[in-house]
Amino acid sequence: MGTDETEVLVRGALAGEAMAFEELVRRHFRAAYAVALAVLGSPADAEDVAQDSFIAAFERLEACRDPGRFSGWLVQIVRNRALNALEARNLRGRAADRLLDAENSAARPTPDRLSERDRLVAALEQITPVQREVVLLHDLDGWTHAEIAAAQGISEVMSRQHLFQARRVLRGILGDEQGSDDEKKAKEDERHEQR
Repeated sequence: MGTDETEVLVRGALAGEAMAFEELVRRHFRAAYAVALAVLGSPADAEDVAQDSFIAAFERLEACRDPGRFSGWLVQIVRNRALNALEARNLRGRAADRLLDAENSAARPTPDRLSERDRLVAALEQITPVQREVVLLHDLDGWTHAEIAAAQGISEVMSRQHLFQARRVLRGILGDEQGSDDEKKAKEDERHEQR
């Protein structure tokens, strides 16, 4: 979606058009979910944070100084709320988690015994939150490195580096069959973005 369309939708939402904000949610929910999932690692928690973030964004939409950069503004809200949720979750369950981890560490399934989706989620937990965010925004939601860089406050080169490193780790965890597809996709992405 172009920035012109985003600006029109943001201005419409500011004018009280419910349909405009609903369209913003529809177009940006996957990215919000991907960022929350990258931070939290839990699909259910990520969905809750993404939904809460849209409510927060709607309540203070006038604070979005540049409607054309709504995506980056929203990603910041999602990231901050996800980090807050992670901190709250950690504070609540730190002692209980340690006890459960000690009791259940031998009972945890290894990545090779999990379903493909579970294997992917487990593998994503092995990379840094920034790498997860880059992988999910780029590969799941189709963001360019320029968009990711703007949203994260990093350079495009650093975005590419995070994606490269994350894919290398994921290939090692998930095995070569996934890796060859990832390598092909990375090369296709590079060619497409250079045009």
